Amino acid sequence: MHKTSDKSTSFLSKLSLNCGDKTLSLENPVVMGILNITPDSFYDGGKFLSEKKMLSQTEKMLSEGTAIIDIGAISTRPGASEIPKEEEKKKLIKALKLILQHFPETIISIDTYRSHIAEAAVNEGASIINDISGGMFDDNMFKTVAKLKVPYILMHIKGTPKTMQINPVYDDVVKEIKEFFTKQIQLLAKAGVTGNIVLDPGFGFGKTVENNFEILYNLKTFCELGFPVMAGLSRKSMINNILKISPEDALNGTTALNTIALLNGANILRVHDVKEAMEAIKLVGFYKKTN
Repeated sequence: MHKTSDKSTSFLSKLSLNCGDKTLSLENPVVMGILNITPDSFYDGGKFLSEKKMLSQTEKMLSEGTAIIDIGAISTRPGASEIPKEEEKKKLIKALKLILQHFPETIISIDTYRSHIAEAAVNEGASIINDISGGMFDDNMFKTVAKLKVPYILMHIKGTPKTMQINPVYDDVVKEIKEFFTKQIQLLAKAGVTGNIVLDPGFGFGKTVENNFEILYNLKTFCELGFPVMAGLSRKSMINNILKISPEDALNGTTALNTIALLNGANILRVHDVKEAMEAIKLVGFYKKTN
């Protein structure tokens, strides 16, 4: 198994994200709450399609302590196909406007890999671009991020959502992801983006169960690159396949893996269940203070 180095990552605690007129401190880990407005997402597809349910779920997550609401209008579950660009844009902008109308101080992340949709959303008040492709699906994404000057979540994926779980193979999954991050960070810098970047190793996006746990074990390796790290483990197949359960029964497993991620340096937890993630953050924080 790939071994993480002993290099200190304490400097990461001083990092923050500049979200327009708001600054999101990462002195302590924070939660990103997922709001999928899709009919076919692997866990909550179809649950939040009406305006009433979107607002109710947003209010619930905010009351439980989420720092970010992440809106996605296209499913990226394994095997998922793309939807037309205009359909994604229409859904996203409608939801974005609705949430900001009722919760104007909310930091909203837009889960898209299409640069023109990211730009339209930021122009309507979104604060963060969350790109599952790490700039690989749209050649204009990095230029767009540089122009918009918003935080950018750089995720690793092998293949596309439609193909990513068809026999993914790595010689060294941790090394390959770190090399990918290094290359994309350099390309971002050439485009004019040198900060406000978050790294997401992409649990479940073109990885075997074993790959996912090796990444989790070595999460500190990605912290060494000098940017905050996000862990998106919520109710994923790496939990369900081992425990032989469905995503609906995977909350306890999610909390267990989120705890490991926090102990290994995660700065942001991307989750469906905010309350439980906030409790994990509080308990791990107290544990670290006493040791």
